[in-house]
Amino acid sequence: MTTTHTIGEVLNQLREQFDDITISKIRFLEAEGLISPDRTESGYRKFTPTDIDRLRYILRAQRDRYLPLKVIREELERRDAGLPSVDGDGRPASLDAAVPPGAPAPPAPEATDGPAAPAASLPSQGVSGDLHLDTDELAAAARIDSADVAGLVEHGLLAGPPYDTEAVETATMAARLLAGGLEVRHLRMYRQFAERELALAEQLVGPLLRQRNPDSRIRAGEQLDLLADAGAALHRALLVQRLRGLLAP
Repeated sequence: MTTTHTIGEVLNQLREQFDDITISKIRFLEAEGLISPDRTESGYRKFTPTDIDRLRYILRAQRDRYLPLKVIREELERRDAGLPSVDGDGRPASLDAAVPPGAPAPPAPEATDGPAAPAASLPSQGVSGDLHLDTDELAAAARIDSADVAGLVEHGLLAGPPYDTEAVETATMAARLLAGGLEVRHLRMYRQFAERELALAEQLVGPLLRQRNPDSRIRAGEQLDLLADAGAALHRALLVQRLRGLLAP
């Protein structure tokens, strides 16, 4: 039987090799369709060794070759079809290819004197301190206007510079909504949704966190991970159901 791993275990396996890996980043890559782990009956992700190898491939392509997700997706499609990956000139590509001249060096991990964070599928542990982007750098990474970044800060969707990996993901999703016709002020409702769910989450795991022992924190992390994943899936299902009603004759 194939051994499977939780998202927290995957994070622990990859953290030493990829400093900026976070649970949120793994979720983001899944939402973008680059990885597709199975789920347990309870809704938890199950990562096989093949899933983890695929995730390594993606992370190396981002870190070592600075490839955007669109190009990585095309490479994965070729890989899935049994074809070799190619670069922009149609030549075979390797994940060990040299970094292009003039490309910025990958961000160095932030030094710390404290102990490592405990391993658990706790969404709040997905915050990365490895990126420190200013407004223009965030705008470039998320393909969004600097003025829109300022608007996201104004309306509470971003905390302000310096920006980390979580901010890049937030700005990227916001950019997609803005491209669909929304304005930054419309996105405040998503912040309000998150704050309401946070209040529910605090009620759910509060008793566990008050026990202040590693096992309780792990269980709390698993509950929060399920709340984030299943809650997002339920929200999408309900929204799609109602949006279809708008198109009904």
